[in-house]
Amino acid sequence: MNATNTPKLATDADRTIGSRIAALRAAQGLSQTALGHAIGVSFQQVQKYEKGRNRIGAGRLQAIADLLQVPVETFFAGQSGTDAEGGDVRMYYNDTKVVELIMAFTSIGDEATRDSILSIVKAAATI
Repeated sequence: MNATNTPKLATDADRTIGSRIAALRAAQGLSQTALGHAIGVSFQQVQKYEKGRNRIGAGRLQAIADLLQVPVETFFAGQSGTDAEGGDVRMYYNDTKVVELIMAFTSIGDEATRDSILSIVKAAATI
């Protein structure tokens, strides 16, 4: 079969993006049905996106980002898979508590408050 006739298969990146969508959606208490309705697809299609079985077009990904109130770059952050210390950061995007914490933290506008909260969280991590 000619390569141009072969459908593009989902990749590891598609699965990573899908799992991030699932975590962000769940953190906001949004159902797959509600997300699907908002972006004009069925909940089954949302399931396929979240499992990485189907690829998501750029326009639809932007619509999802807008609905979830995150920059579209959120879905691509850490695609290299490691943080500054060499640890795998991708696993954190699958933890809804981490996503909730990040979303709450980024909604804080006052820089001094953010610094204080970061200090508290770092101190708690050492306990």
